[in-house]
Amino acid sequence: MKKQSLLAALLLAAPLAASAAPETYVFDPYHTYPNFAVDHLGISTMWGRFDKSSGKFTLDTAAKSGSVELVVETASISTGDNDKGARARARDEHLRAADFFNVAEFPQMTYKSTAVKFNGDAPAEVEGQLTLLGVSKPLTLKIDRWVCKAHPFNKKPVCGGNASGSFKRTDFGMKYGVPAVGDEIKLFIEFEAYKQ
Repeated sequence: MKKQSLLAALLLAAPLAASAAPETYVFDPYHTYPNFAVDHLGISTMWGRFDKSSGKFTLDTAAKSGSVELVVETASISTGDNDKGARARARDEHLRAADFFNVAEFPQMTYKSTAVKFNGDAPAEVEGQLTLLGVSKPLTLKIDRWVCKAHPFNKKPVCGGNASGSFKRTDFGMKYGVPAVGDEIKLFIEFEAYKQ
């Protein structure tokens, strides 16, 4: 009788175990940074990052599906040049102006996934829409690194890694300085997110 009850309980539990519920993770704003690289005058590669971003992603490893939403505060751009000195303006100030990110009119840029592709139990690629300067265009992000585990200090479940992609800024209407300042933007996102 006990064996039959145990077998019945296991059979009832099996479908629940096979269909794991989607899990939502919220980006840690202290460890999530969209970075970018752009050619400068054919001489060097200039790097920058955005210091303020927020969002979340959802994963269903059983169904091999997911979604991503990321919001980036454009005024938080930093390239290490905030002090104008004797110049008319610092580079970061110029990047916030209408020639580039036009932060007064477009204080945020966003990325929203349309599909997530998996390699085994890990997401490998995200297809989505980048909205910049009021224009939305497709952008695919490759997941270059993916780790999920208990955080070593606070013991909370955390997932994170690195993602990369590229796009042409002129596709979004950002034409200032092209071609001296490169059109192709290489994007790198370091991210960590806690399970909600």
